[in-house]
Amino acid sequence: MSALSAVSAMPASAGPAPSYRPSDPRFWRAFLVTTRPYLLPVSGAAGLVGLAISPPASGAATALAFAALFLSYGLGQALTDVFQTDTDALSAPYRPLVRGLVGKRDVLVVSLAGLLACGAALAFANPWNLLLALLAVLGLLAYSPLKRTPWGGPPCNSAVVALLPAIGLLCGEPSPVRALRSPLLLPAMASAFLSYAVFVLLGYLKDVEADRATGYLTLPVRFSRRATVVVSLAHALAAVAASLLLLGRGGIASPSFPHLALWGAGVAGLLASHALAWNVRRDADASPAVTASVLSFVALHLGEAALLRPALGVLAPPVLVFLAFALLSRPCREQV
Repeated sequence: MSALSAVSAMPASAGPAPSYRPSDPRFWRAFLVTTRPYLLPVSGAAGLVGLAISPPASGAATALAFAALFLSYGLGQALTDVFQTDTDALSAPYRPLVRGLVGKRDVLVVSLAGLLACGAALAFANPWNLLLALLAVLGLLAYSPLKRTPWGGPPCNSAVVALLPAIGLLCGEPSPVRALRSPLLLPAMASAFLSYAVFVLLGYLKDVEADRATGYLTLPVRFSRRATVVVSLAHALAAVAASLLLLGRGGIASPSFPHLALWGAGVAGLLASHALAWNVRRDADASPAVTASVLSFVALHLGEAALLRPALGVLAPPVLVFLAFALLSRPCREQV
């Protein structure tokens, strides 16, 4: 699905007119809620691993690339929300798109424009990043239809996140051939793919009733919550193995204890989130497990980046502080 066809597929008369347009400052406050700021560290941490395994770039270039990677998750989240208002109306009625505060077309255009700006910033480091950014946007557009199948949603969403380490690597490596030959690229992408699949799968536990009512045959809807937890745990164990392979190939000789502890906390939390998820019986009870999986994902990949390139460890504390503050400030505690 192209961006143009996505826009044209929306009837102009569908639903009431939005309360706020982009010319109104209130639109941007509502759009910020739509981006779910507490999830921005997800793309930031995954992309930082790519920057860690790339040849060193200047401080300014690294900062620009990290900023684009950090912001990309929120813009992608807003993009996918445009196509999921049916289930969100039941599971997350607080969201501005569901409440009619902002319009689908406006959110679609603004999020695509933002993703284009992020892609341009990353292409400034390496033009090949435009191709990967395009693949990521196509993956985001494909996610909502694939979510209607038991097995389509998680790999589609995880594949988008797995592109982030590759994009980060290309920010410092001008040659795509040398990037593909890097022994660190595949384990970095596998670690991101598998650990993010945990977040997607456990995240489905908070929307089971809404997804069932709206025809999204996710894994817990088609099978059960506990079957989903088992599948997610398998992904978590494989993610830890991929992360160990990445660090082993990275030649970590004398790791800093704080960086190693951060990585270890990510591993422990990723596994422990399944203990929290095992006894979930209602959508409203899933938030602790889902929150734990997000915190663990970010800690795991910040730890990887800091262990592979200790100089990048300076970014871990502010990112973690931002994550904690944003999680505590989210408008609905049951939704992550």
